[in-house]
Amino acid sequence: MSAPDSVTGPATEEPAPAAPAENQPTSLGTRAARQLATTTKSEPQMQAISSRWLLRKLPWVDVRGGTYRVNRRLQLRVGRGRVHFEHNGADDVRVIPQTLAELPALRGYTDHEVLKEIAGRFTLREVRAGQVLVEAGQPITEAYLVVHGRFTRFAVGKYGEEEVIGVVTDGDQMGDEAIGQSDPLWPASVRAETAGVLLALPWDAVREFTDRVPSLAAHLAAYAERQRLPMNRRGEADVPVQAGHSGEPTLHGGFVDYDLSPREYQLSLTQTVLRVHTRVADLYNDPMDQTRQQLRLTIEEIRERQEWELVNNREFGLLHNVDHGQRISTFTGPPTPDDMDELLSMRRKTRLFIAHPKAIAAFFRQCNKRGLVPGSATVDGHEVPAWRGVPIYPCGKIPISESRTTSILALRTGEADQGVVGLYQTGIPEEYQPGLNVRFMGVDKAAIINYLVTAYYSLAILVPDAAGALENVQISRTAD
Repeated sequence: MSAPDSVTGPATEEPAPAAPAENQPTSLGTRAARQLATTTKSEPQMQAISSRWLLRKLPWVDVRGGTYRVNRRLQLRVGRGRVHFEHNGADDVRVIPQTLAELPALRGYTDHEVLKEIAGRFTLREVRAGQVLVEAGQPITEAYLVVHGRFTRFAVGKYGEEEVIGVVTDGDQMGDEAIGQSDPLWPASVRAETAGVLLALPWDAVREFTDRVPSLAAHLAAYAERQRLPMNRRGEADVPVQAGHSGEPTLHGGFVDYDLSPREYQLSLTQTVLRVHTRVADLYNDPMDQTRQQLRLTIEEIRERQEWELVNNREFGLLHNVDHGQRISTFTGPPTPDDMDELLSMRRKTRLFIAHPKAIAAFFRQCNKRGLVPGSATVDGHEVPAWRGVPIYPCGKIPISESRTTSILALRTGEADQGVVGLYQTGIPEEYQPGLNVRFMGVDKAAIINYLVTAYYSLAILVPDAAGALENVQISRTAD
């Protein structure tokens, strides 16, 4: 028999592979692959960290017992402060009575009822730009408080030219130096560079008060008597010395008197409670310790606030504690090289300038206009701008007012140079960094670990000329 015929018919073929659908992946995607990969991570970043040059460049003094006393020679010349005003409308501006004690002649006078009555005798006066308020050599018949505006003190020079002596701005006083003089005369002329507002007090009113109020008369008499005591050029009680004599003259003895009420600085603090859940601390510590990272960023925030306090704190911060005799105003508004030179000339051994970055930019614009190139200094491996060899450090903690003005600070630093020093205490319990400790506070009922993080610090200006301020610094760009 023959083999059966094979089945005949069309040949059977394997189906061709289907074409991939549009947008269909043809390989393992990165999203899925990441499930098997180890991720490389950075430490947590913090945008608010700044250079903190003030903290880095201040010499720090270890304060045992938490208190730092600044002993000085007896000061006979009373420094002037700035008065403050309350505004109840365009035509109702009054001086706050208690701030009249910022006038040298009224420093230490505590009868607030009398101060309130004196404040009520001031009258409002508006002046126009270019108006000459007083002229040199004229009798002083009124005292002035500057509410608003910029005024220039000027005199006639040796060859008839005008010499600018200084600038008077908001909160300053003029004419109060006449107290204790029989026939006081204006030492310089005063011109309004801008439209301004003044409060004026006639000296006849002062005489009326002294005739009627015995306590005020006694206070002013004591002030005038102190001004007649021998003092050196800085207003400190003088020590009698002789020089250049011949023969055998009689030498007058003396002693260096001390201030009986020296200022004491108590260490301030910045602190917070760091809270970390035990579940996080136990399970999520690879590759980075969660508690350590939390602590690192918390300390960065505390240090930022510490520098802010060193600049702005009303008790010890630089902006509020620079002596008013060491404050000057810009002559035209923007910070010019002339203004910086004037600030630099007010003290010896100026070590550094501190300024807001926008103030530094405004100063550079003024240098550009004059074709000047500011220098630079190498500090800790960084190139920082400098003026006359003194580094200018940026500090964003210096505030900018609503009128777009700020201040530039100049500092002499160190105890050896009677400068500005930072204060802290080392060796405190559970110290983590110098002057900063981290204390374990236990675990609460919600299984949260609590750590108390505290930094102790303050700042001291050893003598008044250790710090100075250039004020009313305009930072806005102006049309040429």
